[in-house]
Amino acid sequence: MKKFNGKLLTLEGPEGSGKSTQLALLYKYFKKKGRKIISFREPGSTETGERIRHILLNDKNLKINFLSEMLLYQASRAQFVSQKLVPALKKGYLVLLDRFTDATIAYQGYGGGLDLKLIEKISKVVTQEIDPDLTILLDIEPRKGLTRIMKTNKKDRMEGKPLIFHNRTRKGYLLLARKKKRIKIIDANRSISETQAQIRKVVLNAIKRRII
Repeated sequence: MKKFNGKLLTLEGPEGSGKSTQLALLYKYFKKKGRKIISFREPGSTETGERIRHILLNDKNLKINFLSEMLLYQASRAQFVSQKLVPALKKGYLVLLDRFTDATIAYQGYGGGLDLKLIEKISKVVTQEIDPDLTILLDIEPRKGLTRIMKTNKKDRMEGKPLIFHNRTRKGYLLLARKKKRIKIIDANRSISETQAQIRKVVLNAIKRRII
């Protein structure tokens, strides 16, 4: 990984795990603490990325195959890394990011059956060999996560994929966590406040150990 003054903390998890909510809470917490912090989401966070996001999540675009899907995510990421991530890391920010390369491996790799080595090879180029310093994996059983989503809004194209796909994706995330020490699993079945408390505990420990 390239050396920057800033640090990269990513949040990952199956659909309905509460990533976006938890990331927003974590951002507010560190902002109040005076930490130099900035947050982004994937796909998106650039004009190009947001347009790609609309294509990927629009439930009318059901014919997008997994290879096209993977390449679209990578295209959005390539723009984000060069336009937003690298400058933020160079300026010393703690970057909070809603999904990154682990999501592509879990969703299009384990979930969609694409070759993992191909995804990793493309990701290495797209990310300019930047890896997260810490990843929080919010784990939840897919059926429960999707039920949560249905209570609040309509499913998007990714959320609307078959349950078997989401089960494979979750399994992929858990396999990644076994392989990569930077990935810390948090049980997302708890309440929002309880989950946030567990996340902060992990993050503060990482700060104490100068990981982030």
